[in-house]
Parts: sequence; structure tokens; C-alpha cells
Amino acid sequence: MMEMTYHKPVLLKQSVSGLSIKPASVYVDATFGGGGHSKEILCQMDNQSKLFAFDQDEDAQQNTLDDTRFTLIPHNFKHLKRFLRFHKITHVDGILADLGVSSHQFDTPSRGFSIRYDGPLDMRMNQQQPLSASDIINSYSEADLAALFFNFGELRNANKIAQHIVSARGTHIDTTAQLNEVLTPFLPQGNENKILAKIYQALRMEVNKEIEVLKDFLMQCKEVLCPGGRLSVISYHSLEDRLVKRLIQNGNFDTEPYKDDFGKPELYFRKKGGLETPSSEEIKQNNRARSAKLRIAERL
Repeated sequence: MMEMTYHKPVLLKQSVSGLSIKPASVYVDATFGGGGHSKEILCQMDNQSKLFAFDQDEDAQQNTLDDTRFTLIPHNFKHLKRFLRFHKITHVDGILADLGVSSHQFDTPSRGFSIRYDGPLDMRMNQQQPLSASDIINSYSEADLAALFFNFGELRNANKIAQHIVSARGTHIDTTAQLNEVLTPFLPQGNENKILAKIYQALRMEVNKEIEVLKDFLMQCKEVLCPGGRLSVISYHSLEDRLVKRLIQNGNFDTEPYKDDFGKPELYFRKKGGLETPSSEEIKQNNRARSAKLRIAERL
């Protein structure tokens, strides 16, 4: 499967440059996808270096690269430490993560990620896991749905949307077309896609436990990166970006760093450069890049 048809990597040069690749080092691409970032990393690596990539999506695993320096681990990046240890790796020199949904996932109707296609309400990154978007829509309580749409979709009328979905459960809601139809009263003319995108985003984040997984992954990055190692993360949602920003600033997800018994802040990272976003030209070529934010840090 050709990578460019699968997914066009976002902020490619900037994110890989942020790793500051050195000879005889070990790197991780935590979100392999179509392999675009991995290919760029490999181009800059020497023959004594290694690259480990993670992806839980079976479709992405078809894009594996034929390179002796490369190993694809078919699991969620929340298992970072576990599988690096399996490969006898305790510390790495750089970790890159692109937290976005791949174009392939959006453009495959059977995956249920897109508001544009009629398909099953699925949205599972790992298609072996039991929970799907349909399960959430048809079984979550009104209160849980409202919290989901408010917290992950940032929808002010989350309570009314949840109430309406629950009242529509006389018919099992199994497809994206059915859900879109149910949501019609909440879709202002000319702005339908924006509201639908927020609801789909909330469902996807819940299906894949994206915030919990990201927190777990970022805390492991503190342990796995060696001093001077680089962290390069591309996020697409304010909740994700806030977690990355706070980890870099404070070493945790709170608003202040923890302090030792002497009142000294426990810091783990040094910010490298400022927040980077795609150029107007990149957005023109790849509209899905428009909300991307890149943060780069160095392990102290």
C-alpha cells in the first residue's frame, strides 16, 4: 500500500528535525500510520541507529518498511516501555508522535470515522477491541453522553443533544447516516459539518480512550527518554495540546510542577523553540493539517 495514498504526513520536516537525529541512536515513531514520518527519520539515521514504530491499526501494519534498522510493533503506544523492554531497549534518543487520525481511516467508510460517508458506527483504532461508537450511542446514559459531548466535543448544548439521542433509541442507531439523521435538529444550516465533526471527535476520543492513553504514553516518555533526548508531538485538539504543553512545562498534567522536600521544582523537559503550526501552503495542500500544533522538548 502506498504511503501517500494512505496518509499525508503533517509538519513532516519540522517534527523530524525536532528530534535532532544523531549517529548510533534509537528512535521511536509512536504513530506509524502510513509510515511518512518513519521514512523521513530513516533517511536521516545512520546504519548504527534503530527505529521502533508503534501502530495498533491492522491496516497501518500493511505499510511496514523493509529496512533492517526498522521494527514495527503492532500495538498501542501506551505499551511503549513494555515493548521496548521486550526488544532490550531501556532508553531512546527521540520520540515522535502524530496524534491525528490518518486520512485512510477517515476515507474508509467501513471504519466509521467520517461524517461524509455512510458506514457502521465503529471508530475503533484497534478493531479487536470490544467498544465501538455504536455501543456508546446506544448504551451510555444521558448524563454520560452529555459529559462526553461537553468535555471532548466542547458543545455547549451537550445536554440537549444527549437527551435527544436517548429519546431516539427506539430504533438501534448503527450507522453514521442514522446518527446524522438523529442529529439533524442540532445542525444549523451552513454549519452542519462543524457540529457533526465535534460530535464524531468526542465519540472517537471515548471509543479509543485517547486522553487516558495519551497521559499514560507521555508519562512513559519521561522515563524512556535519555538525557538530551527529544520529544516531538503533533496534536490536533486543545485537550491533547494542553497535556503535551503541561508535561513539557511542569513534568505533569497540573498547572504547577511538583516540588521536592526542599521546595525545588521537579522538572523533566526543556522546551525547544516555540509552538509550530502548518504553513498556509501546507494547509492548502492538506486541509486536514489546519489544526495541527507541534511542540518539541528536550529531556533534562
